[in-house]
Amino acid sequence: MAIDTIGLIVLAIWLIALSVVVYINFRFFRRLEKDTGQINLKKITEKIIANGQKDRLDIEELFRRAKSLEEEGRLHIQKVGLVRFNPFREMGGDHSFSLALLDGKDTGVIVTGLHTRERTRVYMKAIKNGKSELELSEDEKKALVKAQRG
Repeated sequence: MAIDTIGLIVLAIWLIALSVVVYINFRFFRRLEKDTGQINLKKITEKIIANGQKDRLDIEELFRRAKSLEEEGRLHIQKVGLVRFNPFREMGGDHSFSLALLDGKDTGVIVTGLHTRERTRVYMKAIKNGKSELELSEDEKKALVKAQRG
């Protein structure tokens, strides 16, 4: 008699567990039906797979765009170096300057302004890959190094 009671208790627990599992699955499929507007499980699955493939394509497109923007970003001014100096000992103040403007590949320009009492002259030298075809003054070299260090 005790074995029959134990067997019934085990059977009851088993039936309750199965009922809970079936209820959870049933509730899950009802939510799928509500979200997709379909009743057929095959159509629901096909729609989920189609959405997954569309999402994958969208993510790949976003990855391509991000990579493109990253490449373009290297062409914009990213590094700036400014050095003020006094080229003429008889005049006071550091009114002259050298300004290095470089992109991510150390390509850009150095702008130098030499200030005197009568006028200010501005010179520009091209920089490619961190080097200039023209000879740089000491102050221009300092501005270039400052820019390269970021």
